[in-house]
Amino acid sequence: MKERIAYSKVYNLQPVLAKTLMELGDTAAKNIDHSIIHLVKLRASQINGCAFCQHMHANEARKDGEQQSRLDVLPAWKEVPVFSDRERAALAWTEKLTLVANHEIHDEDFALVREQFSEEEIVNLTAAIVTINAWNRIAVGFHFIPNIK
Repeated sequence: MKERIAYSKVYNLQPVLAKTLMELGDTAAKNIDHSIIHLVKLRASQINGCAFCQHMHANEARKDGEQQSRLDVLPAWKEVPVFSDRERAALAWTEKLTLVANHEIHDEDFALVREQFSEEEIVNLTAAIVTINAWNRIAVGFHFIPNIK
């Protein structure tokens, strides 16, 4: 397998794309715990089948002190007691928004995230989820290949 369009070329052809997504992602993540942002980015990337982003965000999470054992069970986060209620709410919201084409988002879904996050945090968490989903679609669409050593 090979890249359809190299990521460096994509961003040279459309520099505003990368700049805008990076700014939105950075701003959204500013007031939310970094470990939650790492989990959200990684979980959305897993759902979307984005190897490039999974590799990058797992590395970033480990670099920031995330335990490998938690990353190992992230796809089964509902089944293990290693994630806090706040992390669980963020992961549930991530899954609902990432899979929005497959199902409705109900008031009960919003209530779960509302129990753990303020309105401002929910807006920022949602922006972070939107941003990683956009990155995933770019990386999957152009088949970016992770630099695995």
